[in-house]
Amino acid sequence: MSLLLPSRRDLLAAAGGGFGSVALAHLLAGEGRGGADGAAVADPSWPLGGLHHPAKVRRVIQLFMNGGASPMDTFDYKPALEKHHGEALGPKEKPEGFTGPAGNVLKSPFPFAQHGESGRWVSSMFPCQADSVDRMAFLMAMKTTTNVHGPASYMMNTGFMIPGFPCLGAWVSYGLGRIVDDLPEFVVLPDPRGLPYNQKGNFSAGFLPARHQGTVVDLGRPEPIPDIFASESFAFARGDADRDTLATISRLNRRHAAARPLDTQLEARIASGELAARMQLSAPATFDMRGETAATIAAYGLEQKETADFGKRCLLARRLIERGTRFVQVWSGPQGAVDNWDNHGSISRELPPMAKSVDQPIGALLDDLRDRGLLSDTLVIWTTEFGRTPFAQGGDGRDHNGGTFVTWLVGAGVKAGASHGESDELGYQTASGTTTVHDLQATVLHLLGIDHTRLTFRTAGVDRRLTDVHGHVVREVLA
Repeated sequence: MSLLLPSRRDLLAAAGGGFGSVALAHLLAGEGRGGADGAAVADPSWPLGGLHHPAKVRRVIQLFMNGGASPMDTFDYKPALEKHHGEALGPKEKPEGFTGPAGNVLKSPFPFAQHGESGRWVSSMFPCQADSVDRMAFLMAMKTTTNVHGPASYMMNTGFMIPGFPCLGAWVSYGLGRIVDDLPEFVVLPDPRGLPYNQKGNFSAGFLPARHQGTVVDLGRPEPIPDIFASESFAFARGDADRDTLATISRLNRRHAAARPLDTQLEARIASGELAARMQLSAPATFDMRGETAATIAAYGLEQKETADFGKRCLLARRLIERGTRFVQVWSGPQGAVDNWDNHGSISRELPPMAKSVDQPIGALLDDLRDRGLLSDTLVIWTTEFGRTPFAQGGDGRDHNGGTFVTWLVGAGVKAGASHGESDELGYQTASGTTTVHDLQATVLHLLGIDHTRLTFRTAGVDRRLTDVHGHVVREVLA
């Protein structure tokens, strides 16, 4: 006769639910999670069974400029645009994905200057990021397979142009698990003005267990994470009543789940409920920024209208990874025709307010991470879904362009001041050192200690992976 040992979930239920669950969860927080320093160790319950090689990176902050940030107006200086300004050098027929015919060559309306010992050219739109170029590694010839927002955003986040596939954050959560038990492993901080193209599809777990999808924290709402605490209008739902209710719901959920072992959405709801109970203790300290110094508040631009929103989310990203969240994604710009990086109408009018809103907070984030010693195991990624054309659209706007754009990396395992790849003379297509989206994803996973070819999940008879059948680690930007 075999003895059936209780599962961790059974133990939590037996502890009485609610705060009883929280107490036991903390006792078991290290179970299967890692060593004394939080580094991953071999555990057969993990998909990886441990890391494939020593990791340089433990946590990631991804800064996503939604809409297609223009490379030749930010980081990719092209003096040839001034030389050929006004000339008809673009394609004669409207390329697929363009929203209109290609106009004449359009020079950047913003002056560029060289910065740092690396001599990196940066436009006047990014003075604060310019101060950090010697810490950055630039991928100057990023290329994607589409110049349509929805498919391109899916590609950059999930490695595929269609919905239904897990995003990078979900793969990282699935492969590595949590660092701590009282915060989500994957958090998304969207623009309060709206979600990006594809809405929550960019944060999806796809066919992975649903619990690995991004936890959306909307700082534009009175309750950034709804329903962690009972409404003040229901005073009875507190104390013993709250604990008894949680315990009852927990027992019912588990009984229901036991009969449906393949329902990952149900499993995700149970895990979400348990996490919410633990976050009743951790969330107040994480989201309350009143303990930050006046200098920190000023550095992130929280006292300025233009930078307060993105600055608050960058500061929260730092607070989350400092407390144990593994992957944080910070979005700039909603979907649509305004208030993002999709500058069809006028680069000279539309790009400056977007650049202004993010530049100081990003500079402050990089300095803050460095000063706190967090860059020793944290990776920061700045990217967008595609670039823009060197040809005018309308007056001085720019159309979509998947042919070349820029991404930079800062932090653990990154070669400071490095640059890889180059676009052509006008900044229309890559010329050398092309980096695909799958290459970038493979490189990020590599820094996290994961071989991208071995992180797979079998679904519909196929072993799927983030990088599909593509991807090479870009070693030229690795330390």
